[in-house]
Amino acid sequence: MKRLLVFALLLCSLPLAGLERQPLWPKKAMPDAQPEQIAAMTSESKAPGFKPDKYRMPYLEWFEKPANFNGTCMILISGGGYNNTCDMKLIDLWHEQLAAKGVQCVSLVYRTPRPKGLPFYQSAWEDGQRAVKLVRSQAAKRGYDPEKIGAVGMSAGGHLTLLLATCSETPAYEKVDAIDDTPCHINIAVAHAPAYVTSDADKGSRATRQGYGPDVTVSSLFKFDGHTCPISFHHGGLDPYSPNGSTQVYRQLRRMHIPAELHLYPGKAHGCYGFERAVEFMTQVGFFGPVEPEVKLMDRFTSDEDRAEVIREDIWPEGRIPDFQEHQNKPYIEWHIPAVRKSDAIQIIYSGGSYMENKPEDFEVAPARRYLNAMGVTVVTLKYRCPRPKAPLAKHTTAWQDLQRTIRIVRSEAASRGLNPDKIGIMGSSAGGHLTLMGVTSSRQNSYLAIDKIDKTVSCKVQWGIGIYPAYALTDGLVETNTHGGNEDGDVLAPEFNFDLDTAPMLLIHGDDDTWAAMNSVKTWEKMRAMGIQSELHTLALRGHCFQRHASPGTGSYTWLDRIGEYLQPLL
Repeated sequence: MKRLLVFALLLCSLPLAGLERQPLWPKKAMPDAQPEQIAAMTSESKAPGFKPDKYRMPYLEWFEKPANFNGTCMILISGGGYNNTCDMKLIDLWHEQLAAKGVQCVSLVYRTPRPKGLPFYQSAWEDGQRAVKLVRSQAAKRGYDPEKIGAVGMSAGGHLTLLLATCSETPAYEKVDAIDDTPCHINIAVAHAPAYVTSDADKGSRATRQGYGPDVTVSSLFKFDGHTCPISFHHGGLDPYSPNGSTQVYRQLRRMHIPAELHLYPGKAHGCYGFERAVEFMTQVGFFGPVEPEVKLMDRFTSDEDRAEVIREDIWPEGRIPDFQEHQNKPYIEWHIPAVRKSDAIQIIYSGGSYMENKPEDFEVAPARRYLNAMGVTVVTLKYRCPRPKAPLAKHTTAWQDLQRTIRIVRSEAASRGLNPDKIGIMGSSAGGHLTLMGVTSSRQNSYLAIDKIDKTVSCKVQWGIGIYPAYALTDGLVETNTHGGNEDGDVLAPEFNFDLDTAPMLLIHGDDDTWAAMNSVKTWEKMRAMGIQSELHTLALRGHCFQRHASPGTGSYTWLDRIGEYLQPLL
C-alpha cells in the first residue's frame, strides 16, 4: 500500500498526459530570480523525491484544445497566499467547466514563496504579465482571438487576476526580449475571494479591520487603467480577506462604466463559490460568442397546476383603512396554496410600479409565485394601495401600512392553516424592493395606529427579505433614478430605513446597468454585514431594470428564480 501511495504522488508531480509545459522566461533572463523560490503546484512540491532545482522556472501548462473550440482562452491561476500554489482541484474544476463551453485553458504556475526584499506579490505579478504576453503572442498559432483572453483566480490568485485586469499599462518588469513588446491586457476576469484588496491588507495579511473604516480604501496597487476589463467577483460574507474588497473594486468599475458582476454568499468563509455564476457572466457579455435570443419570462411560467387553492382576503376592516385616500385602490391579499405542500414557510410577494401601480398577476409576481408553489411553498400575494398618496405623506407610506398589516394577518392565520408564524419572508421588485427594505429594516416602527387586536398583539417582524432591483434606496435616488449611480461617498441609504434590532437577512438581485442603481443593493448588503447580518447578493452585467422580463438562456437573468430557490432552501 505504501508503495502504491508513493507511486501515486510521483504521478501527481508529472504533467498530465497530453499537456504541454511552456517556460515563461528565456534562460538567465528571469527578473528578480531568487534561489529560495520554486514554480511547482503543491502536488508536485510535496511529492516524494521532489528536487527544487528542477522547478525554478515558472511555466504555462496548456490543456488540450476542446472539441467545440470557440476561439477564446482563459488563464487559470492558483492561490496559496503567494507562498505556494495549492488549488489543483480548482484548476481542474475551472478547466472542466470552461472546456465544456469551448474555451482553450492554460494554467499559470508562478514563483513562490513570497520574494525577499520585494513586495509580496512582485515575482508573481512579473510572471503573470509575462504569461499574458506569451498567451497573446500565440493566439494565431493556437487559433483563439487575441482580444478574447481572460483569467480566473482564487485568493492570492484572485489578487493576481485583479492585478492583470486593472494594471496592464504598468510594467511589472523591464523588457527581456521581443515578446515583451506584446500587450499584456486581458479581456475578462473572474476573481474568487481576492485577497489583499483593501488598504488594511496592503502588507499581504488578512484585512486587519475587516475592510471597514473611513480610512480603509481599495489598495492603491490597483491602477484601474484604460485597459481595465469586465470582472466577475465571488466572495463569502465571512471571509477574513474582506468581501468589502470586492464591493469596493466593483464600485470603481461602475464609476468607469465597465460591466461587472458581484456575487456575495452569506455565512461563507474563505473559499471559491459560484463558478457557474461566472460562466453565466461570460455568456452574458458575449465572451463565448453571441448570446441566444431572449425569452419572455411570462411565457416560461404559465401554469398554475402546482396550486390547489386561491383564497382572497381584504386586509382592512371596512371603513378602517388608515390615511384613506379616494384615488387609491382597495388593498387585498391572496393565499396561493400549493397542491403538494413541502414546507410550513410563507412567502409574501408583491410587484413594483413606482408606487403608481402594482400588478400581482404580472411578470414580477406570477412567475415567482408559480415557481415557489412548485417547490411546495405557500405564497401570499399583496395588492397594496396605489397610486402614491397625496402630500404630505411620503410616496411609500400607504403601501408600507398595507405591508405591515399583511404580515400581521398572515402571521395571525398561519397556525390555523398548518403553517409556521415564525417562517415568513417578504419579496418585492423595484418600488416593491424599496417596500421590502422598509419591511425588513423597520418592523419595530409603527406605520399606523392600531385599529384592532391583531395590530396590538401580532408582530410584523419577518425572518427574511428578497429584494429584486430595489429602487429609491439611496439618497441620490429618493424620488427617481440614481443621479450618481449610487457610486459616490455621499450616496447613502435612505433615511426611512431604520435598520432596527429586528432587521432580517436578505437576498438581493440587481441589474448592473440599472438606472435605479445596483449600488442600492450593494450598499444595503454592506450595511447589513457591518451589523453582523449575513445576506446574499447577485448583480448581473449589462442588465437594466426589470432584467428578468426578457432574458437569454444561459445567463443569470434567465436563472434568477433559482437563486431564490437556493436561498430559501435552508429556511424552509
